[in-house]
Amino acid sequence: MRARDMHPLCCITSDCPGFGLGARSPSDSDEVPASAPPLSDGDRAQSTSVAGILYKWTNFGKGWRPRWFVLRDGVLTYCKIRQPELVAPPVEGGSMRLIGISGGSRSAGDGLKVVGVVHLKISSFRESKSDDKRFYIITPGKTLQLRTDSAKDRVAWIEALVAARSESFLNDSCGINPNDTCFSTERLRSRMRAEGLGETFIRDCEKIIQAEFSQHFAQMRARYEDYLSFLGTFPQQMEGFNLEGRTTRIDDDRVELIKNEFSSSVHGKYSEYSNTESSEDIDQKQEADELSEEDDLCYFDSRQSFSDFTFSTSPKIANVNSGDILPSLLTKRRTKLPDPIEKEKGVSLWSMIKDNVGKDLTRVCLPVYFNEPLSSLQKCFEDLEYSFLLDRAYEYGKMGNSLMRILNVAAFAVSAYASSEGRLCKPFNPLLGETYEAEFPEKGLRFFSEKVSHHPMVMACHCEGRGWKFWGDSELKNKFWGQSIQLDPVGKLTLEFDDGETFQWSKVTTTIHNLIIGKVFCNHHGTMNISGNRQYSCTLKFKEHSFLDRNPRQVQGFVHDKSSGAKEATLIGRWDDSMYCTVNDDASISNSCALAQQNNTLLWKKNGPPENPTRYNLTSFAIALNEITPDLKERLPPTDSRLRPDQRYLENGEYEKANAEKLRLEKRQRMSRKLQENGWHPKWFQRTSESSTFQYIGGYWEAREQRNWDGCPNIFGEFSDDSSTAAENNSKS
Repeated sequence: MRARDMHPLCCITSDCPGFGLGARSPSDSDEVPASAPPLSDGDRAQSTSVAGILYKWTNFGKGWRPRWFVLRDGVLTYCKIRQPELVAPPVEGGSMRLIGISGGSRSAGDGLKVVGVVHLKISSFRESKSDDKRFYIITPGKTLQLRTDSAKDRVAWIEALVAARSESFLNDSCGINPNDTCFSTERLRSRMRAEGLGETFIRDCEKIIQAEFSQHFAQMRARYEDYLSFLGTFPQQMEGFNLEGRTTRIDDDRVELIKNEFSSSVHGKYSEYSNTESSEDIDQKQEADELSEEDDLCYFDSRQSFSDFTFSTSPKIANVNSGDILPSLLTKRRTKLPDPIEKEKGVSLWSMIKDNVGKDLTRVCLPVYFNEPLSSLQKCFEDLEYSFLLDRAYEYGKMGNSLMRILNVAAFAVSAYASSEGRLCKPFNPLLGETYEAEFPEKGLRFFSEKVSHHPMVMACHCEGRGWKFWGDSELKNKFWGQSIQLDPVGKLTLEFDDGETFQWSKVTTTIHNLIIGKVFCNHHGTMNISGNRQYSCTLKFKEHSFLDRNPRQVQGFVHDKSSGAKEATLIGRWDDSMYCTVNDDASISNSCALAQQNNTLLWKKNGPPENPTRYNLTSFAIALNEITPDLKERLPPTDSRLRPDQRYLENGEYEKANAEKLRLEKRQRMSRKLQENGWHPKWFQRTSESSTFQYIGGYWEAREQRNWDGCPNIFGEFSDDSSTAAENNSKS
C-alpha cells in the first residue's frame, strides 16, 4: 500500500518503502527512482513546515481559545495568542505553508511563547463525525481537541499531519539506511596483493564478504520494519487503552474522583478522555467510536510525558479484583424488577378521588394499583442520582473556581427533577418512624432518611459524599383541583462543602395535569433561589406549562455576584434533558434551547433509559433502590422501607396481597398521630425549633455496624392494643 493511498487517519503500516529510498511525503510521485538520494534538512522542512491558527478546547470556563500552531520536522508546537486577526509570525524564506490565513494580509507577531509540544511519531488523528471543522490529536498522555474555521482547512491540516508523521517514520535515524551505511574492500585488496594472492582469489573473497554483509543488512532491515510497524500501531493501541479507560469512567461514575477519595495523591492530571468538551452534537451511539464530548472535566495544556500517562490511567476500578483495596466498588446493582406474578387490574382514578376534590390527598386511601414500588423516602435519594455534579463542584472549589462550583450546584438542583418524567404512579407514604438507607461506594455516597412527622408529613434526609454533605427536610402541601393536582414543597435543602462554603435552596411547585381527560403529565414551575454564603448566588426560573409554548420544561437562570450584583453566568436547559451554561460578562438568555446548546457549555445531561423498562417508568438508578440481598437484610433495621410488605408484594406483582397489606398498615398508620401527640420523637433526627430544619444527630451507621437496633420497633409487624401501649411508653422514654 502506498502512503498516499492510505486514508489520512490511518496509522502508518509496516508496508513502507524499501531501504535506499529517500524520505518522501504521501503527496510525492510514485515515479521516484530507487536510487533517489535522501532529502536534505532544508527539503524536509519545506515539505512539512505548516502553520496556522486553530481553536483549542481548554475548559468549561474559557471554552475554545485560538492558538498559533506550527508543524515542523514531525513536531507540532502551539502558542497562546490574544488577537488572532493580528497574528501571523514571520515565514522564513517563504518555506512555511499557511493554512486558513493569508500571510501577507496581517502583520507579523513575535515573542510568542510555546506552551505545548506534540510529537507526531507517537500520535494518531481522528475526525469528528458530527462536526466537519473539528478533529482530535491523540497521544498516550493527552488528547487535543481542535477546530478549524472551515471544513477545507480541516482536510488540509489532517493531510499535513499525516504527511509529517509519515516523513518522521521514514527518516527515523536508526543508522541502518544503506545510503548512510557503506563499506569498501580496497584495504583488503591491497593487503591480499601484498601477500602475493591472485586477482581471481581476491574477487572470490570480495563476493563472500559482500554476501555476508547483504545477509546481515537484510536481518537489520527486517528488524527496522518491525520497529516501524510497532510505532505505527502504538498510537492506536494507546487510543484503545484510553477507550477502555473511558468506558471504566462512564461505568464507575468518574474514576478520577474515586481515585482522589481512596489514595493519598493530590489532585493530579486527568487522562485525555476525561478532558473532553461538552457538546450536544455527538450521539450516545457514537461514544465508543469517537471521543465523548459530554463528559465534565476540563482540558489542560499538553505538557504531559509518558510518566504522566502512567499515573493518570493506572487506576482501573472496573477491573478491581476481590483482593484489591476497593472490593466494595464491585457491588452489582440489579437492572430489572421481578416479573409480575399476577395480571394487573385496571382501576379508574376518577372513581377513587371524585369525592375528594379540594382535600389533602395524603389522607386519601388509594388502592395499591396507583403506587409505584418505592417509598417517598427512597424518592428523596433519587434526587442524588447525579451526585457527580457535587463531586465536580467540590473539585472546582479546591482549584479556586467558585463560579464553576455554583454552576454545577445549580445543575444538580435541576437534575433532581429528571426522574419525574413519565412517572405517573405515586410513591408509598412512609409510616411514622420508617427509615431508608443507601450506601453506594461507587458513587462515594452514604444516604439516610427518616419520616419524622405524620401530620404534617415531614421527611428528613442526610447524605455524605466526597468532600460535601447534603441534608434537608421536606413537607408536601397538595391540593386536588379536579383535572390537576398541585404539590407545593415546604422546607430547605442545604449543601455544605468541606471548605465551609454552603448553599441553600427550596424546591419549586409540581403540577400533575390531565387526571381525567387527556394524557397525564407533570410539570415543575416556579423560581428557585440558590443562596450561598460567599461570593455567588443563583436564580433559576422553571417555566410554567402553556399549551402555546413550543419549548416546554425550560429552565433559565443567572449567577450573580453578591457584592456587585453583576450577572456572571447564564444557565439554560430543560429539567428533563440537560443544562448548559455560558460564562461571560454579556450573559443573556436565548429563547431557543437548540441555539443554547450550540453556543454554551454542557453541565449535565440526563442518563439514557434503562435496558429493561418498567411499567412505572423507573430509571436505572431507581430500579436498584428497593433491591434487598440476604447480606443486606441482616444489617437493616426493622424500620427500613425495603422490609415494607405491601411495597415488596407490589414489586413482585402480587397485587392482592399488596392491597391487603396496604389496608393493614393504614390502620396502623392511624395510630401515628396519637403517638406523635403523646410525645413521640424521631430517633435519628432532631431540630432546635419548630421553624428550623431537621438535622441528623448521628449514631445510625455505628448501630448498623454493631447490628444493634434497640429502640427501633417493628413498625411493619402485626398491630395490637398492647403494642400500641408499648409504643407509647417507648416514645415517652
